[in-house]
Amino acid sequence: MLKINRRTFAAGSAALALSPRLADAQDNKKLLRFVQNGNLTILDPIWTTAYVTRDHGYMIYDTLFSTDEAGAIKPQMVDKYDVSPDKITWTFTLRDGLEWHDGKPVVAEDCVSSLKRWGARDPMGQKLMDFVAGLEAQNEKTFTLKLKEPYGLVLDTLGKPSSNVPFMMPKRIADTDPFKQIDSQVGSGPFIYVNAESKPGEKHVYVKNAKYKPRAEPASGLAGGKVVKAERVEFIDMPDPQQQVNALIAGEIDMIEQVPHDLIPILKKDKGVQTVNWNPLGQQFVLRMNWLTKPFDNPKIRKAALYCMRQEDYLKATVGEPEYYKVCTAAFVCGTPNGVEIQGDLLVKPDFEKSKALLKEAGYDGSPVVLMQSTTLPVLTNMAPVTKSLLEQGGFKVDMQSMDWQTVVTRRAKKDPADKGGWSAFHTYAIAADILNPIAANFTVANGDKAWFGWPNDPEMEKLRDAYSKETDPAKSKALAAAVQNRALETAQYAWLGQWYGPGAARANVKGWLKAPVTVLWNVEKT
Repeated sequence: MLKINRRTFAAGSAALALSPRLADAQDNKKLLRFVQNGNLTILDPIWTTAYVTRDHGYMIYDTLFSTDEAGAIKPQMVDKYDVSPDKITWTFTLRDGLEWHDGKPVVAEDCVSSLKRWGARDPMGQKLMDFVAGLEAQNEKTFTLKLKEPYGLVLDTLGKPSSNVPFMMPKRIADTDPFKQIDSQVGSGPFIYVNAESKPGEKHVYVKNAKYKPRAEPASGLAGGKVVKAERVEFIDMPDPQQQVNALIAGEIDMIEQVPHDLIPILKKDKGVQTVNWNPLGQQFVLRMNWLTKPFDNPKIRKAALYCMRQEDYLKATVGEPEYYKVCTAAFVCGTPNGVEIQGDLLVKPDFEKSKALLKEAGYDGSPVVLMQSTTLPVLTNMAPVTKSLLEQGGFKVDMQSMDWQTVVTRRAKKDPADKGGWSAFHTYAIAADILNPIAANFTVANGDKAWFGWPNDPEMEKLRDAYSKETDPAKSKALAAAVQNRALETAQYAWLGQWYGPGAARANVKGWLKAPVTVLWNVEKT
């Protein structure tokens, strides 16, 4: 068994101390200590797409619809819904027993306000709202969604599993400007956030919502009955991966969301822990470029950057073991209905001379690429150094700036020039469930200020996305998805840099970790 370095671990010990009411062994079975894949500081899951914030959202909020383990859309807060024969008017009725954490009932007006705020930020929500003629509460339990014309992705949109998730909030909170962060954590979900005991940088505390009424169906993916089996959950902030592994082996924590690949063999040798493949579809690495600032405001310079990319360099540097990664040039994930690989060597084999030629054509003046490097999200830490090396071989000047992930998340929202606190590029990743089609994928949105960070503006791309959203024939939809992919390469909207897979880890006595695109902690218990 691996021996813990107590001096290294001491900084986190205060965060792991049990509260008095959970100090004995029996009560300890009701406590789950969970380490996320990153540091949670922003608590508004509509304001940011950060996965750590999305996970926080699933703890305290609920959704109208959810996706089960097979990806099917199922009602969650909704009891029943009806669609008019012309497919224009959708009517939704909430189920009984829904209550906010402050004791007030959930009413239809809350849901209307929540959908409007979410629909101003999320790409699938934005596209749905383009088709919406009216969204109104009819009474306390019923609201209607009236469309301008039939739209085939209504339920897929309302049941969107990942960032941004259409979480329901009280009207007074949901009425907050979507471009400002909310200042309240009142939801109707299975857990209640304990603000008084939470301290960003150390831990976030949640307790079981005793008044929550789960659905009767068994839990499946993100759907079904959200039955809480732990009385208390603590999200422990512990950025050092080795420290996480040591703490798990020692029983100081119960679950790790994502284990760095080089540490998986250590865990597999210990009988007291288990690895859990909770997200079988995996993830995709991405490089996002800023269309508003030098040098990537120039399309030829963005395209030059694409000619420098080599997926396997990133996958080897970050994942290492070939069993956990796949070179894949399909923007919408290999092995899925829209997973069409591109022709040629782009993203797979660099052409540095082509990059230099494009830079010369574009009149590149040597403006440095301000590349943000995350140092606290282990799976991303090695991405930026690879990009720096590849771009420099292609004729770029690169200024790589290191910072923690939450600083990246905050700074990427700035539109200032790169040399005045802004940025040129950063790396992130998306779970496969977020990028299975051109409407779900944040990275393909190209409507300027309304687009995801980087703010691409390309009317042709938006026409293709519109066409995809209206198409009902699977073969034609696949062709349109391929056209979106080709357009993204043509304008160098972003770079997708390979698929990867990685398990979470838990103590051997932790049961009930659901297979889903998101780590959720209902159904989980310690035996």
